[in-house]
Parts: sequence; C-alpha cells; structure tokens
Amino acid sequence: MQYAALGAAARFCAPGDGGGMICVVAAVIERGGRLLICQRRRGGAFPLKWEFPGGKMRAGETPWEALTRELREELGVAARIGRELFRVRHSYAELRHPLQLFFFAASMETARGWQNQEWPRAVGGAGSKMPFERVLWVKRGDLARYDFLRADRELVARLVRGEFADIGVLT
Repeated sequence: MQYAALGAAARFCAPGDGGGMICVVAAVIERGGRLLICQRRRGGAFPLKWEFPGGKMRAGETPWEALTRELREELGVAARIGRELFRVRHSYAELRHPLQLFFFAASMETARGWQNQEWPRAVGGAGSKMPFERVLWVKRGDLARYDFLRADRELVARLVRGEFADIGVLT
C-alpha cells in the first residue's frame, strides 16, 4: 500500500479525468477509544456492509473538501480532516471502474441527540433521513465482528492490531 501527503492524494486520483477511476474518501474518527462505523442501507449498493463514513470525490474537489462535504451531508456534522492514514486501490466485480480509496484521520462535533453507542436516526434536521441503516461507535478490538466492505478490510485488520494509535490527535 502507498502512503502520501494530503496534496499527493489529489494528484493521484482526479475524478472526472476520463481515466475511469472512482475516487473515494473516508474518515477514521476515534473518540473515547471508539471508532465511528456506518452500515450501508439494505436496498442500496453493497447492502448492510459496514464502512467508514465518506464518499465519492467530485471533479475539482480536494480529498479533504470532499470528505468535509460528505460528513456534513451524511451525518450532519462539522469535521476537521487530518492526515492521510492509508490508501487502497480496489476493484469490485459489481462496479465498472476500480476505485482509489483514501482514509483520513478526522474529528467532528457530535450531532444533536447522540447518546450511548448508537447514532441518532436522523441527524440533518426535521424531515431528513440518515443514509445508513446504523451508525455506531465501536472499540477497535470489536471491528472484526462487523462485515466490512472488501476495500476496507486491510485497514480494519491494521486498526484491530493497534496500528494508527494516534488517530484522535490531529496535527
């Protein structure tokens, strides 16, 4: 796997450049010894698989702009994006093009109504619907219990082993 500075991520994967690469960013958010994970919707692509929050970059966006936007849209939170932790290129048989996935350390403000270990059902205000079945805060050691997307699994294994211990510290 390759590691890079934030600026290199934008040069390595440019959405809309005609190369067919799907550029995806995801946040690894740790708070109180737990990581934030999201379960995809039952009726969508890769149903009920777990992932770290994030999404596709749009043409002209930097990775951190895209991730800030995705966290605001999906979870209704303001985010601070830190360093790139890990990147992986993965091809899914279900997708026409391969994807380049960048994982960044991130922090955020807790959404209104969050309590215990589960996220509130609606976070974007009146009438909004969360784009996930479930959103949970889980201990690193428990990550292996969840059925993650294949592209996330190497990072999950490394997190379980205790790598990237400084996620909660943004520089």
